[in-house]
Amino acid sequence: MSALQSHERGHLVYAASGVLAVHTDRGTSIVPANRVAWTPAGYSHRHEAHGDTDMRIVFLEPALARHLPDRPAVFLASGIAREILLALTGPGNDDRSAPAHPSAAGSRLLRVLVDELWEAQEQPLHFPEPQDDRLQAMARLLSERPADNASLAELGRTIGASSRTLSRLLHDELGMTFYEWRTQLRIYHALVLLAEGHDTTQTAHACGWANPSTFIAAFAAIIGTTPGRYRAGRQSAAPGD
Repeated sequence: MSALQSHERGHLVYAASGVLAVHTDRGTSIVPANRVAWTPAGYSHRHEAHGDTDMRIVFLEPALARHLPDRPAVFLASGIAREILLALTGPGNDDRSAPAHPSAAGSRLLRVLVDELWEAQEQPLHFPEPQDDRLQAMARLLSERPADNASLAELGRTIGASSRTLSRLLHDELGMTFYEWRTQLRIYHALVLLAEGHDTTQTAHACGWANPSTFIAAFAAIIGTTPGRYRAGRQSAAPGD
């Protein structure tokens, strides 16, 4: 995991291979294959890589950044966006960044890239960080034991809060049900395990799904493809493959 940092310009992070997590005080953005994470200027953040990760970074001047959200977000990368990101950051090496002062051609590519992201579908891959101490405690428990199928009431007894209180906090702070929140956290862990080479069945069981088919359905609902196709696509997307 990288050290905490912030920048005067907003930046886009793309994983040409592997899986990245971008942590800010607003939450965590997960960057699997063919996704791009946007972090606005001034946000303290750190990057965490999982698997054999080839990270590409592109900074945007304010005139371009204003076309993207004023909060962290994740976008689906079109084929054009992917090729522009790779072209701007050069040959495949870890932690590649685009030049601070791009050429005229590079500037034109940046404008096309922002247009592509502006048109792209925002992905449900930014997991907000809860502010309430009780939700933070529950998040730690779920992150440490993603396979634990304890109910909300059981988790509440562990941290000293009723299930009704926790449900209200989840709704008010995050706009989610407990089921939705736990599913998102588990999908994050699933992406990490898949990046590290685990197969679908192993990943399903490690993340709390007794039935792999149920895991596949949940994964596809959030990521937009099955775990098997995701792994195959991630491998074929790696530079040089």
